[in-house]
Amino acid sequence: LGLIRYFDAHLCTSRGEPLTIKNAICMHEEDFGILWKHTDRRLNTPEVRRSRRLVISSVSTVENYEYGFFWYIYQDGNIQFEIKLTGILSLGTLAPQQKSPYGYLVAPQLYAPNHQHFFNVRLDFDLDGTANTVQRIDVAPEPIDDSNPFENAFAAKATTLTSEKQACGNLNLETARTWKIVNPSVLNAVGEPVGYKFMPGDNCFPMASKDAWWRKRAGFVNHHVWVTPLHTDENYAAGDYPNQSSGGDGLVRWTEQDRPVENTDIVFWYTFGHTHIPRPEDYPVMPTAYIGFLLKPNGFFKQNPANDVPPSAKKVKQDCCH
Repeated sequence: LGLIRYFDAHLCTSRGEPLTIKNAICMHEEDFGILWKHTDRRLNTPEVRRSRRLVISSVSTVENYEYGFFWYIYQDGNIQFEIKLTGILSLGTLAPQQKSPYGYLVAPQLYAPNHQHFFNVRLDFDLDGTANTVQRIDVAPEPIDDSNPFENAFAAKATTLTSEKQACGNLNLETARTWKIVNPSVLNAVGEPVGYKFMPGDNCFPMASKDAWWRKRAGFVNHHVWVTPLHTDENYAAGDYPNQSSGGDGLVRWTEQDRPVENTDIVFWYTFGHTHIPRPEDYPVMPTAYIGFLLKPNGFFKQNPANDVPPSAKKVKQDCCH
């Protein structure tokens, strides 16, 4: 670990009174394995650089669960967000030999119900300026013809998202779907718009009916991706007061306007979740589960920005190769 710094958080209570939480945010630097490596087979000389990442994190305890929110900033331009889920399960009791179809035993006569966690992040992009565009990237095999004699060619197709309703979308493993945020007005070294690729991590779909009360109030779970034009009063995916809502607020209501989102100041919203089927190993305290996403430069730099990272100094163990 490198240097560690802590920051206080200043919040409001339900009564509108100020609340200070000491050391609520942590910032530190840590080693993260191999940044890049190559061995020249002609000279038999290896080159390797170690990765160090900047970590900005906080942890929230919500009843029985702990949620860790971690931002990672890398030397190669990657930006990663990760949520760490841990804590203790909400348990129920069963009679001897009894089982529940809606949960699993984690200890004798103790069961934990199946459940899901959902989150939504609001990413206000200003990529080399405020006039940005989102593309949906799908990869598909090429037709089998004379130009594809070995029947193994595939290509990535970019679809420009021009309106809010068109931009609503979900993950698709069959096409290795990702999204790319570009600035059409700024070209890179090879004449393409500068961009960053949005790469989803583990995710799921809600199991509850669309008529379930929680899902009406949290309509953002209907899609993994939403795109809206920037409006400073649109800050929360479920609206300002989701617990008192009768449903249909937030992203569901805003995107009904079907506003244009091409070449403008956009906000990219991502919904991601974790489906938890409990197991004995989750008791009494759960090991951490991880979900999140990665932002990867895609034509933003003219080459690998980590090429000039120097080799590691042998300060700790002189017998280490690197």
